[in-house]
Amino acid sequence: MRAMTMALIFCLTAGGALAKPHLRDVPEIDGTILAVGIADEIRKNCPAISARMVQAYRTVTGLKARARDMGYSDAEIDAYRKSDAEKARLKRARDAYLRQGGVAAGQTASYCDLGRVEIEKGSQIGALLRMN
Repeated sequence: MRAMTMALIFCLTAGGALAKPHLRDVPEIDGTILAVGIADEIRKNCPAISARMVQAYRTVTGLKARARDMGYSDAEIDAYRKSDAEKARLKRARDAYLRQGGVAAGQTASYCDLGRVEIEKGSQIGALLRMN
């Protein structure tokens, strides 16, 4: 009986250690969402750059499938995607990335310059953009 009790305790504690991290803590997911947000901000503020809409759609759809494959439910994915707190956090990270890339709010050329750099690098952000 004691062995069964110890086994049960072990199983319950091990299960807690295997809990999934929040999606914001999964770099593959959170980083890709951030890249999509950065690319979107660049294309909205630079008339010389547009979005690769099919690529963006594939990226987002693939991301949701990847999260499911990692064991996240649609409800968990939607809660992360729709969370006002997560949106605000990602917006702050997006804005910080843009500032670090030399973007100045209201200066179209700075968005275009960063967009060109990302496209030329072939970065995850650049893959979502194209020159017009």
